[in-house]
Amino acid sequence: MAMTLVNPNGLVAVDAYHQVSIASGSKLVFVAGQVAWDAEGTAVGRGDLAAQVEQCYLNVATALAAAGASFDDVAKLNVHVVDWTPDKMPQLMEGITRAATKLGITAAPPATLLGVAALDVPEHLVEIEATAVLD
Repeated sequence: MAMTLVNPNGLVAVDAYHQVSIASGSKLVFVAGQVAWDAEGTAVGRGDLAAQVEQCYLNVATALAAAGASFDDVAKLNVHVVDWTPDKMPQLMEGITRAATKLGITAAPPATLLGVAALDVPEHLVEIEATAVLD
């Protein structure tokens, strides 16, 4: 595996992600921001943040697989949520948990959560991009 996830002493350990990823591989994979579209381009989970987060994760997994990677190889996630407020955290975590269950993953790479005013189309509530490292 090209990735080691660490919560160093002196930094708070967060349940949702690790603070540091240490990459030892040589092939970088950059996944464009994934929104809650299914394979046919139909919006999934209109108005439902948890459902959209789940679909975004599934789409990221599909993109990673096309490059021969998986969530075990992810060095960093960027999560953009429309009109973010902390009260949306349970919905975000529910979507992540549902996706992790479907995908059989436990990795929690470093992640940045950003609140944004809008995404590409009004029905999209979240967009997730990933960077992975392979041996």
